[in-house]
Amino acid sequence: MMMARLVRVMRIFLCGDVMTGRGIDQALPHPCDPRLHERYVQSAIDYVRMAEEANQPIPTPVDFPYIWGAALQELERVRPDASIINLETSITRSDAYVAKGINYRMSPENADCLVAAGVDCCLLGNNHVLDWGRAGLLETLATLDSLQIKTAGAGRDAVQASAPAILADTDAGRALVFSFASKTSGVPRHWAATHDRAGVNFLPAFSDATVAAIAALVAAVRRENDAVVVSLHWGPNWGYDIPEEQRWFAHELIDRADISIVHGHSSHHAKSIEVYKNRLILYGCGDFLNDYEGIKGHGEFRPDLAVMYIADLGPGSDLFALELVPLQIRGFQLIQTANSDVAWLRQTLDRESRQFGTCVGTAPGGRLALSWPTM
Repeated sequence: MMMARLVRVMRIFLCGDVMTGRGIDQALPHPCDPRLHERYVQSAIDYVRMAEEANQPIPTPVDFPYIWGAALQELERVRPDASIINLETSITRSDAYVAKGINYRMSPENADCLVAAGVDCCLLGNNHVLDWGRAGLLETLATLDSLQIKTAGAGRDAVQASAPAILADTDAGRALVFSFASKTSGVPRHWAATHDRAGVNFLPAFSDATVAAIAALVAAVRRENDAVVVSLHWGPNWGYDIPEEQRWFAHELIDRADISIVHGHSSHHAKSIEVYKNRLILYGCGDFLNDYEGIKGHGEFRPDLAVMYIADLGPGSDLFALELVPLQIRGFQLIQTANSDVAWLRQTLDRESRQFGTCVGTAPGGRLALSWPTM
């Protein structure tokens, strides 16, 4: 159950990877050319067909709110001050694809689906935002700007790519959101933005020097009462292991840069959660939307289960409460989760999080809640 706002609280909605390209783009009203450059699939329409064969017919074309499904009611219920997603899709009709095996894009005309969910910020520091080259990235930035959706993690040059999105200018302060793309998630070094070239805010290493650089970036723009989110696209797609270097890096960001939330993503499934010095660390948020229905393999990780993370931050940016809302991707839409799947997710996240002293328990309405020892 979310806490009543009896004290000054900033409420932030976070999730993992949102992939509105390929099959989902084809299901929306204004799809791109469906031709793909993958080894096994040559048309994005095939992803629609596979999803329908696996689950149910999709009433194409769907309207923009359709893909968010049950998440819209949850967002209306919790009314976050800031809604943040990791957009792993280029918004472009460019044909200048990068030969990398998998390329995600949706048409600029379909980007209104992001408005339908009230998205405040799209994180672009990831390994798919340049799938259609720098022309695709520039069109992505222009489209999101026209929709008044803020971005972080990529830009027309290094200055823009490293700048934070500034959200939720409320009585509780602002939310500053920094986004970084780590080479550990498959981001090539040459995607890095430079002083005269568009690209991502590239994270070269989990090192003292990197922590110091991030601390300096934060200090240059931070005001009193600001909450700071550092969003990291890091690590592989599958597996629950948390490398020691990731945990060290997250702790150092909190210790030396006073980060409020470390927001990790890249894994296709939810991973463990830690609260360190009353600050939230999400090691992997999993996919929030994808077109994987009907694709075989890795079923033991349940990539069809999506999670909404609703974080309440109090004075000093300490974590007051974290609610997790389990959902399921079915028919390219987020739907309510069966009780058995909620139980599986709770047991899995609780098992993985207990190594860090946090516990995941049940909450009313088929939701979950985090508990942790307070300092």
